[in-house]
Amino acid sequence: MKGVKAKGLIPQTFIIVGGVVEGKHMKVIYGAENKHNFIKPTGVGLGNFDGLHVGHMALIDKLIKESEQSSLDSVVYTFSKHPENIIRKELFTPLITSTRKKVELLERTRLNYLYFEKFDETFSRMEPKEFVKDILVGRLNMKLAVAGFNYRFGYQGQGDTELLYKLGKELGFTVIVIEPVMFGDEVVSSTKIRSYILDGDMEKVSAFLGRHYSVAGRVEKGKRIGNTIGFPTANIYPEDYLVLPCNGVYITKTLVDSKMYPSVTSVGYNPTFGGLDNISVETYILDFERNIYGKEIEVFFISKLRDEIKFGSAEELINQIENDVEITRKYFDI
Repeated sequence: MKGVKAKGLIPQTFIIVGGVVEGKHMKVIYGAENKHNFIKPTGVGLGNFDGLHVGHMALIDKLIKESEQSSLDSVVYTFSKHPENIIRKELFTPLITSTRKKVELLERTRLNYLYFEKFDETFSRMEPKEFVKDILVGRLNMKLAVAGFNYRFGYQGQGDTELLYKLGKELGFTVIVIEPVMFGDEVVSSTKIRSYILDGDMEKVSAFLGRHYSVAGRVEKGKRIGNTIGFPTANIYPEDYLVLPCNGVYITKTLVDSKMYPSVTSVGYNPTFGGLDNISVETYILDFERNIYGKEIEVFFISKLRDEIKFGSAEELINQIENDVEITRKYFDI
C-alpha cells in the first residue's frame, strides 16, 4: 500500500485541563455544553483521533498548514466518546488517549480549535449528507475538510471520502485526503496500537504513536508492601476505559511536578502478596524519597522487562526487583 513513512518522537509534557479551555492559542469546545457557531471560515480535521498517532499528526499538520495558507481557522472535530462504544455496546473498545491527553498533545501545535462532539445514539442515526450540511458546513462554517484515507461518517458509516468529495463540490468546500502513514510494511492505526499495548510491545507502540505511551492518575495508598521490602511504589488506578499494557514489569519514566524520573513499573494484581481486587500500576521511582500521596503523576512505558510472576517468598521478589532496577539503571545510564 502506498503511504508516507512515520517520523520520530515528539516531546512529553503534562497539562491539567477542564471545562471549556482557552490556551495560548487553542480553544477547546465541548459540543454538548456549547453549540458554538463559527463566524470565520474553517478548515476541519475529521476523525476519532484516538491515540493521536503519527498518522493523525500528519493529518493535523496538513490541516494547520493549509488552513493558515487560506486564512482559515483550523479545527480538529472529534468525539468525547468512541463511536464504537455507543453503536456496539457489547464490544467495548478501550481508548488509547483520554480527552485530557488529547488536549495536552494538541495544545503544542498551532491548532486554533479542538471541538469535542457528543456522540450518542441520536447523533449516530444522522445521515451522511445531513451531518456534513448541518454540522460541518452549517455550524463549523467549513471551507476545507481534511480526512484520512479510510474516514467514514454518518449513519452506519455510509459516508466515505468519495461522498465527501461529492458533497464538497455541492456545498462549496475543498477536500484533502491523507495517505496512510506506514511503519515498515504496516499501516499505522489505532487498532494496531491497542493490540501492541495489550501485547506489551512498547517499542512498537512508541514507533506508531511517535511518543511513549502513558497513563496518568492520582497516587493512592495501597498495602504499602513496597515500603516493607525496600522498594516503595507510587500506586495509581487509571481510568477503566483506557487500554493498559499486559500484566508485567516495565522500564518506565514517571512525571512528577513537571519533572521526569527513571522508574520501574509493575502492571497487574500483585499476586505474591495475595493479589489486588483491581489492576494497578505500581511504580518504583529510582533515587526518589518524596511523599507524593495525592499527587497526579504520569507513567510513560518504554520497554517490557518481564511477565508478572507469583514468587514463593518476599526474598525471591526482592532479588528479582533488584535485577529489574539494575537493568533499568543501565538503560538510563545512571
